[in-house]
Amino acid sequence: MPLRVDARRVGKVTIVKCSGRIAAGQEADHLHRELTKLLPEQKHFVLHLGEVEFVDSSGLGMLVRLLASARSARGDLKLCNVTKGIAHTLNITNLNQLLEAHESEVEAVSAFYQRGGVKDGARQPGKTVVCVDQSANVLAYVHEVLRQAGYDPLTTGNVSDARILVKAARPAVVILGPNVMVRGGEKSDALRQALHGIPTIELGSAFSTIDAGEAAQQMLAQVKAHTAE
Repeated sequence: MPLRVDARRVGKVTIVKCSGRIAAGQEADHLHRELTKLLPEQKHFVLHLGEVEFVDSSGLGMLVRLLASARSARGDLKLCNVTKGIAHTLNITNLNQLLEAHESEVEAVSAFYQRGGVKDGARQPGKTVVCVDQSANVLAYVHEVLRQAGYDPLTTGNVSDARILVKAARPAVVILGPNVMVRGGEKSDALRQALHGIPTIELGSAFSTIDAGEAAQQMLAQVKAHTAE
C-alpha cells in the first residue's frame, strides 16, 4: 500500500497522519520530501502512525533524519498512535529513547506545550488565546490583532482540533469566531466539555460586518477583561 500523508496545523504544531508503509524507496522519500517542504516555516511535528502497517530500517533512518532536521530548526518531532509492531521495533532498537511516542494526538501536542517547547520568534509571548473559526481570513485577522496586542494566539478552523489545543495549551481565553457551529453533534459536545471553566468569547455574526477596527477593539476589550490580573 503506497504511503499517504495528510498534514494539518493544530496551533503551532503540525500533525502528519501517515497511512501505508514507511519503507525504502518512494514511501520514505515521499514522507521526507513532504515534511522537508514544511520546514522551517513549520518546525514542530507529530507523526500519527496508527495506520502505518510496516516500517523498515530505511524508514526508521528517515524518521531519525526528520527529527534531526526539526531540531536543527529549533523544533521537534514526536510520534503518536504507534502500532504494536512499530513500538516493538522501536524498543528492540532503542530508538524509543530518541523518538518520543505518545498514545494520542492530544498527548503528543500537549507534550510540546507543557514543556515550553513551542516557540515562535524572539518576542516573549503573553497569555495564550485559542481562536476557532472556519474562515481562514477571520483567523488570520484575529491572530495578528492578538499577536500585536501581546498575546500568544493559537488558531484552528476545526472543532476537533480546537479540543486538542484547549487540552494541550490550557489557554487563558477561548474565542469562538462568527463561523463556528458548536450547537450540535458529538464533536461539539466534546468541545463544550473541554471549554468547561475556561473563559469563552463568542464574536457573533456582526464581527465580520462591522468596521474592522471597531471589531478588533471590542474583541480585545473582552480578552483583556478575562485576562486582567
